[in-house]
Amino acid sequence: MRALALTPIFALMAAASATAQTGTGNPAAMSPGAAQSAPGMPAPHQANENDRLFVKAVTTGGNAEVLFGQLAEQKGRSQAVKDFGHQMAADHGKANQQLAQLAKAANLPQPTELDEEHKAMRSQLEQSTGADFDLAYIRGQVADHQKTAQLFEWEIGSGQDPQLKAFASEVLPVVLRHLQMASNIESQLSTTASTPSPPAQRR
Repeated sequence: MRALALTPIFALMAAASATAQTGTGNPAAMSPGAAQSAPGMPAPHQANENDRLFVKAVTTGGNAEVLFGQLAEQKGRSQAVKDFGHQMAADHGKANQQLAQLAKAANLPQPTELDEEHKAMRSQLEQSTGADFDLAYIRGQVADHQKTAQLFEWEIGSGQDPQLKAFASEVLPVVLRHLQMASNIESQLSTTASTPSPPAQRR
């Protein structure tokens, strides 16, 4: 996989993880008298700052996946891109619904607009056509799913809300499968783009 730049959301996560290790920002650590689940009983929703950042980032990314997937269905040149876009819209739409329920139960806000990074990608995709669109979309998918996989792994290890951690564990294999699919399509498209066309035959 390519090396990933530390985007703002990942920088915030690094800071949140450091804070969580000291106990600050962790409701359970700051409240000695906080209620704990009885043995054998499901743990209540008890989110920390890491959970909040996770919900924010996954909501934004999931909404973008649905939007970009629909664009790929409409504008994709290759059938592989169209089919992949259809699956992304369906899979991420389902995950978005699950996350919305969990976020509501944990009283965590969800953004309703794309962040600047995804707005820029949307603009690029809306202006691209044909093979250029296919490559831009798939390369963006590879990069996004790499970051999303890291995000889910981070929540599994650093989150506090048990339902959100379970959601991350359930969806991570799907994200990794999407990443492999996108990488395979990217390789196919790159090979096709680099293959020279045969010279026209003279009559």
